[in-house]
Amino acid sequence: MPVLILLLLLPGFLLGVSAVLTQRAIRPRCFPYLKTYQIEVQNGKLNEADYWSWEKQEVRLTSPFGYTLSATYFPLAGARRTVVLVHGITYTRLGCIKYLPLFRRRGFNVLIYDQRYHGLSGGGNCTFGFYERHDLRAVLDWALAQLPPGGRVGTMGESLGAAVCLQHAAIDPRPAFVIADCPFADLNELLALRLRRDVGLPAFPFLPLASLLARLQAGFWFGQVFPLRAVPGLEMPVLLVHGQQDDYIPPQHSQRLYTAKRRGLRRLYLAPNAGHAESYWNNRAAYEAVLEQFLREAGLG
Repeated sequence: MPVLILLLLLPGFLLGVSAVLTQRAIRPRCFPYLKTYQIEVQNGKLNEADYWSWEKQEVRLTSPFGYTLSATYFPLAGARRTVVLVHGITYTRLGCIKYLPLFRRRGFNVLIYDQRYHGLSGGGNCTFGFYERHDLRAVLDWALAQLPPGGRVGTMGESLGAAVCLQHAAIDPRPAFVIADCPFADLNELLALRLRRDVGLPAFPFLPLASLLARLQAGFWFGQVFPLRAVPGLEMPVLLVHGQQDDYIPPQHSQRLYTAKRRGLRRLYLAPNAGHAESYWNNRAAYEAVLEQFLREAGLG
């Protein structure tokens, strides 16, 4: 009888655990916008004097899916090129502020925005790039419209933002370049790793069930988020960056993405002494040198 009861309870247990996993994936607990401002200031990554001295324009864009995307545009007098910076999961556009000086010194306007479900933007869930790639296309539309004829726009993302940039480039050939800092190559693989390390559970049967629930609740399967599948067709220059000590998204993800890019310029920088999303902050001079060389090779230096 106890065995029979356990068998009867097992489906409910599996479904319940999978439901929790789904919610943690598609509706993670995000930092409030103002909290990220405070964090960046405290960590020295947002210089308030610089930030408030820069000319800026608050922008509200409309996603193809109907919600608002909240953005900030930092124009530079006479600039004919723009970079769109895309933040990581649970954070906001302010996490990208640390990169602004790198691009302003090189004559770029900069556009940062909150991804769906994050910061001050709308959207009911996070889909790891499945819908976000289309949002980025709308952001690119706006950025290009601000430039004179012949102006060029590149994209740069960190973590989730990096994966979004790669997936976007597969459906939109307009980016002049893509810089992907610590992206994942395969969402299923990453979630399986996090499930094992963070919760101590095997991928099967929990991950397939969680993916089914994500399809029912958010309209996508985890297996449909696969930047590695997108990269072989990319022709624009791509710079992949990853911290050698990244134990959240292992550097092998970027190494595989680099190998998979078969057309056009590709570069890979594995940053020493850097965990997840720490490549720039722990190696600022080397990072800037790599960026400078990449942009020069891409014809934008």
